[in-house]
Amino acid sequence: MRSAEIVRKTKETDIKLYLDLDGTGASEINSGCGFFDHMLTLFAKHGRFDLNVTCVGDVEVDYHHTVEDIGIALGQAFKKALGNKAGITRYGDTTLPMDEALILSAVDISGRSFLAYGLNPRAKRVGNFDVELVEEFLIAFTVNAGINLHVSQLAGKNVHHIIEGAFKSIARSLRKAVKVDSDLGGEIPSTKGVL
Repeated sequence: MRSAEIVRKTKETDIKLYLDLDGTGASEINSGCGFFDHMLTLFAKHGRFDLNVTCVGDVEVDYHHTVEDIGIALGQAFKKALGNKAGITRYGDTTLPMDEALILSAVDISGRSFLAYGLNPRAKRVGNFDVELVEEFLIAFTVNAGINLHVSQLAGKNVHHIIEGAFKSIARSLRKAVKVDSDLGGEIPSTKGVL
């Protein structure tokens, strides 16, 4: 079973996170930020990952610590659940329309972290959520998961559609990348023999 549980406690956040890569998209999310909960729910649904997240954070200050620390925990969970990555497809990409927005994402589960962030929403906030936190979340996630992630906005003006499209697209790309490829016969998908 490719799953992981992460408990992360700091002076700013107290997080319990469970991830199953081979789930059905079921989720229970409580981060203290309604918009972010919605994005993580979409992420689980479109990735077909079972994801439970509870976070008690210093949201009275702002959502930065909560969002970044959940990104850290989710990245750690992905890395742990993948183990030695034997037999995975490794690569995944998705072009996703979300009304007028069009988002492209591509993933390489390489063991090396890199984020190419190309979202340019015009608005700075969605409700009380600072849009810049999307990039902070993805930095924390990619560094801790050890993956390459490229995400770009090809079209769109509506900030909600851009962010929602990005979370859906990334989840679908990850779903493809973590899928076990029966043609590999359990081999590590790298000429190095390790990822």
